[in-house]
Amino acid sequence: MVRTQGTHHIFLLGLISWTSSAGHCHLYNNRYVGEKVIRIFPKSDKEADELRNVYHQLQVDLWQPSSISHVMKDTVSDVHTSINSSHALLSYLTKMKIKHRILVNNVQKMLDSQEFRPRRKRRSLKKYNYEEYHPLNEIESWMFFMNKTYSDLVYIFSVGKSYEGRQLFVLKLGKDTQSYKKAIWIDCGIHAREWIGPAFCQWFVKEAVSSYKKDPAMRKILNLLDIYVMPVFNVDGYHFSWHSDRFWRKTRSKHRGCHCHGVDANRNWKVHWSDEGASLNPCDNNYCGPFPESEPEVKAVAQFLYRQRKHIRAYLSFHAYAQMILYPYSYQYNAIPNLSCVELAANNAVLAIRSAYGTRYKHGPASTTLYLTSGSSMDWAYSKGIPYSYAFELRDTGHYGFLLPESLIRPTCTETMLAVKNITMHILKKCH
Repeated sequence: MVRTQGTHHIFLLGLISWTSSAGHCHLYNNRYVGEKVIRIFPKSDKEADELRNVYHQLQVDLWQPSSISHVMKDTVSDVHTSINSSHALLSYLTKMKIKHRILVNNVQKMLDSQEFRPRRKRRSLKKYNYEEYHPLNEIESWMFFMNKTYSDLVYIFSVGKSYEGRQLFVLKLGKDTQSYKKAIWIDCGIHAREWIGPAFCQWFVKEAVSSYKKDPAMRKILNLLDIYVMPVFNVDGYHFSWHSDRFWRKTRSKHRGCHCHGVDANRNWKVHWSDEGASLNPCDNNYCGPFPESEPEVKAVAQFLYRQRKHIRAYLSFHAYAQMILYPYSYQYNAIPNLSCVELAANNAVLAIRSAYGTRYKHGPASTTLYLTSGSSMDWAYSKGIPYSYAFELRDTGHYGFLLPESLIRPTCTETMLAVKNITMHILKKCH
């Protein structure tokens, strides 16, 4: 997420409290009471370097960028601090005269407010509400319901199992024409706390199958292409974010000799693994794992994509937040060989997004538009010959961050749907 205010870019960082306190009418056992979100504006690289040391000392978890090694002027992050760390950090910022302001004074109060509390009125699958966030069990039930209801367009299958033994379900959309078809892969929820991703994947499936008969463009897409949709990639982490830690990011694997759980599933792919923008510390949020594809979720999807690589023309992965459409490379600054075609599709997608509600997205190579990372799914897909590979960073740019309210699901998904259809139509054409 990058945002500019005046002449300086904004820093946001996050520290998750691991202490729980008693509470009966609060979400997550009242664990976030008194925690704050602080926005920081470093005015020089020297200030940014000094902040990086402070973040290490306070064990701060950077939300954006996701690597302390990339804290620098002209980048952005989010500061979510525990009670003790917020006092220490605010004292330091005041003493050093570093510009900052408190965005959220009490994270628990924000979570408990009606605007951010997920609506939990359980409805029948026939009345499934796409403008609500849903826990994993409801999403899985919905997937089977869509397969049964639209059996001529939707097929459900599993590519494997997660660390905790959950099925990794995927929906295959498309009309069976008994002929060779190219394909597109879409995944959401690789990072557990980014709930708007799974919400969009469900919205996409609903829109695609319900508009097949009345929308010529969608009918053409599903007749000519197979579209694989994985609504929740990181099933264990997503489940954990609903029941234990709203801001959990990683998988839930255990590491020998370490009390910390999980791996960043978007740093675990076998492409420049453990280089820039990834950590070898199991307690860091961008921990790349003990070895590439150590996570069964990553390995299962990678194996499926590799087997289908000659058919798949586009890889789309949905994240939050920043309002960006990113393409390779993440791990280096060099331009990709087919830059003109990939950039054209991204530019048109950004324009399509803006046409709905005026929402402004940036687009460009991930390394220069956001920050350097290694071991990402987008780079891996591109390295295996999938020519159009994108990572979407959905709404917003930091006002709500990971707590995007349900009232914004519809506009976010509506504008994103336009972008995906635009990219899909683009890859059906030849680009020179």
